[in-house]
Amino acid sequence: MVESVEISRVNIRDTLSLDLSVWMHHPDDMDFRPAMSCKDKTLTIHSQTSGEPLASVDLDDDQMQALEASLTAELRVKFHVHGMHGRLDKIAPIIADGKAKKLATANWKTTQPVSFE
Repeated sequence: MVESVEISRVNIRDTLSLDLSVWMHHPDDMDFRPAMSCKDKTLTIHSQTSGEPLASVDLDDDQMQALEASLTAELRVKFHVHGMHGRLDKIAPIIADGKAKKLATANWKTTQPVSFE
């Protein structure tokens, strides 16, 4: 299950592009099915399974025009799990190059339709 969703950036590329940080409860959780709707310049991301709103952002005029032109938005999602992607207390160096190991992150990119209300 999704614990929280944060919208970190909204850009205009070919379509409207949103960068999301999605925090999951457990590493085996795979229940993230986003759906998007727009009402009065507010874009809302909600869960398809439960229907509850996860995050929302207010759009400016240029972003709204890009959204209305394509009727889709690109989601660039970075998944995190508490305990796995929290604070790294012990740094285990890689002997070959002398750099510290990075924590594994899962990234996902998709284009989703947006429904207008």
